[in-house]
Amino acid sequence: MNEAAFVPRFFHNPSMPLLHQGLEGVENMQADAVLTMRGICKQFPGTKALNHVDFTLRRGEIHALMGENGAGKSTLIKVLTGVHEKDSGSIRIEGIEGEAHIHSPQDAQNAGISTVYQEITLCPNLTVAENMFIGRTEGAIVHWKDYEKKASVILNNLGIPARPRQELSSCSLAVQQMVAIARAVDMNCKVLILDEPTSSLDEKEVEMLFSLMRDLKKRGVGIIFVTHFLEQVYAVSDRITVLRNGELVGEYLVQDLPEVELVARMMGKDLNEMAQLEQFGQKSVPGDEIVFEAEGLSSSASRPFNFHIRKGEVNGFTGLLGSGRSESVRAIFGADRVTGGRVRMHGKEVRITRPHDAMKNGIGYLPEDRKRDGIIADLSVRDNIILAMQVMKGFFHPMSRSDKEKFADEYIRALNIKTASQDTPVGSLSGGNQQKVILARWLLTHPDYLILDEPTRGIDVGTKLEIQKLVLKLAEENMSVTFISSEIEEMLRTCSRLIVMRDRNIVGELSGDGLTQQQVMKTIAGGERQ
Repeated sequence: MNEAAFVPRFFHNPSMPLLHQGLEGVENMQADAVLTMRGICKQFPGTKALNHVDFTLRRGEIHALMGENGAGKSTLIKVLTGVHEKDSGSIRIEGIEGEAHIHSPQDAQNAGISTVYQEITLCPNLTVAENMFIGRTEGAIVHWKDYEKKASVILNNLGIPARPRQELSSCSLAVQQMVAIARAVDMNCKVLILDEPTSSLDEKEVEMLFSLMRDLKKRGVGIIFVTHFLEQVYAVSDRITVLRNGELVGEYLVQDLPEVELVARMMGKDLNEMAQLEQFGQKSVPGDEIVFEAEGLSSSASRPFNFHIRKGEVNGFTGLLGSGRSESVRAIFGADRVTGGRVRMHGKEVRITRPHDAMKNGIGYLPEDRKRDGIIADLSVRDNIILAMQVMKGFFHPMSRSDKEKFADEYIRALNIKTASQDTPVGSLSGGNQQKVILARWLLTHPDYLILDEPTRGIDVGTKLEIQKLVLKLAEENMSVTFISSEIEEMLRTCSRLIVMRDRNIVGELSGDGLTQQQVMKTIAGGERQ
């Protein structure tokens, strides 16, 4: 990978004015502000996370907060919600005289600020009504029937398809998100922060959530929307604020900022550089040698399937959520209990019933859920990188400190991992940098076959491009790669062959001229089972 190609440079197009640099009616916009943050600074050891950042949210607007991983979005939100104390700057909130002093999440809640995170923070074993009012009941005796009636009114008013007595775990992820929003709205929130709320939702669920957001906008709630899905920004947002490297790039009206220019500002590159970045080289041509082959492979979570991948090939499993994509690759890696089938590596039959077997046979696996199955948050970046190699060597043969540091330093540089040091706990890195650490872990083992399940989910555009280009580079170097992504366009850019799945069955295989989005959707909808 050409590391120099990804070094950010400040980019500003004077023909695209910042809202606070001369847009007409700015005084009226400021008068409508429900939240004003000015000159916010926050520093951590070795890192200046925020450097004099301004942010304005107006009543009844959806405002997208954009930037690459490590740009400062999460830190700004944590300052606003009292998780972190700001070093300097001011926060003003409608209805509070003078500067707002937010030292804790409770202070933020009292000031009318509520947050709904990507990971649902409600209690799945409780009912919808109990989740909406838990911790907010009055008196020693709780009359839940009264609260259920209140919940019913709120749910109906907001058009949320859930019943007060329904156990939350029986609701879809989208409805659970909406219940969390309903709880926030009933607490008289003026500012609603939605942090990656759509990352695990399908298209219909996303539209349900957007409908609720538009309804809240009409009611005067100011919404801060954090997402890595650019098309969603343009579908629902009114304004965009862009951060880069802890600094404000600018605030823009959505209609004034085309998508390609938004990406350029996020990455700190001009449009010519963006055009170069998006010019992917030709997909590598796989060799004749079959590296991995499965016949009738099945697991406790997957149905029997046949599969093969050639040397230097990038292929992928595609299909809707729940189609069996992840279950199939977990069976290949032995991550789920294997119940049948035969597998061969380089033509030789091998037994893979657990991840250690797969690793010994030259297979690496970046899992779909990096927080649950990938990183060990409390361990350092260095220890996370060398983990797979140490497992293969055996813990009775520990690696030397100098070897650990050498390998970690090599891959931190090669993958441009943004970390204060090797000793930094990996859990404190941004999502994109955590993903790079897991990639480094497997690249260090020099696998013949690498499985990447949603390697770009929830990470910024720049890092997505880096990972996609890395995949093509690995294929050029004769590594075989299975690449899975919920974004079909991303798979079409990287894969030379797609295995299409529906209802945990393979229903088609596409390559060559058949690799189009229309053909993928057609095959998912009506492909014949193979």
